[in-house]
Amino acid sequence: MAFAQKTKATAQAAGEIRRVASAPLHPVTIQQPAGPPRVNTGTTNFHGQVVTVACGTCHATTQPNARTHTSVELDQFHQGLKYAHGELTCLSCHNSTNYDTLRLADGRSVEFTDVMTLCGQCHGSQLRDYQHGAHGGMTGYWDLSRGPRTRNNCVNCHDPHSPK
Repeated sequence: MAFAQKTKATAQAAGEIRRVASAPLHPVTIQQPAGPPRVNTGTTNFHGQVVTVACGTCHATTQPNARTHTSVELDQFHQGLKYAHGELTCLSCHNSTNYDTLRLADGRSVEFTDVMTLCGQCHGSQLRDYQHGAHGGMTGYWDLSRGPRTRNNCVNCHDPHSPK
């Protein structure tokens, strides 16, 4: 008899295993960014609403610089951006062929809503801890038979440009 079967048989004989009717499990919702960020143009439309543009609007006509890794080097937008993320450059994560998406280390595009895939490729131990409930904030119930749970994603707690 295998060890697991012996252990189960011994536990059953000792009356240690109790069968409990399982309650239906509530969902776990992981918050996601709304999508690609939009840049405030500093103007309003005729309704008084702020006019924003997609990142790709300007970046489509701007030659990307793969070495840029501080906001001091930028002359049109993003001045004053606090950047402290190791030796990464902007294009380590931003996709130079489509600025409305992000870029994985292998060059594939990933949507802004899937930022955890992007972060997890370098921050594997944090992603592992997150997947096991030891990293990342949440609200709701640990016991999903009692109620639902909502979990944060990386950028709910960390500024991706200065994550510490």
